[in-house]
Amino acid sequence: MKLSYLVGYGDNYPAYVHHRGASIPADATTGCKDGWQWLDSDKPNPNVAYGALVGGPFLNETYVDSRNNSMQGEPSTYNTALMVGLLSGLVTTSSVVESFT
Repeated sequence: MKLSYLVGYGDNYPAYVHHRGASIPADATTGCKDGWQWLDSDKPNPNVAYGALVGGPFLNETYVDSRNNSMQGEPSTYNTALMVGLLSGLVTTSSVVESFT
């Protein structure tokens, strides 16, 4: 699909992330129950949730880029835990190597 599941990375990433901060315009005045108009909008999110890692593809390697598809399009901490762990390991390893040189 040539799609990055890390929002904001590359040229092709999810445009309809299931995330209130990304889908509601910054200048909108809204309450808790007023978000339906943006959830159901066919326009891409007005704000990019840079660095958010969405759920990714189904087993048949398909991805439905829709705000209503929270299973695939919602960023969450358990999606990013592996990435944070790996990157912190690289930072720690590179710091140790630099201290010995």
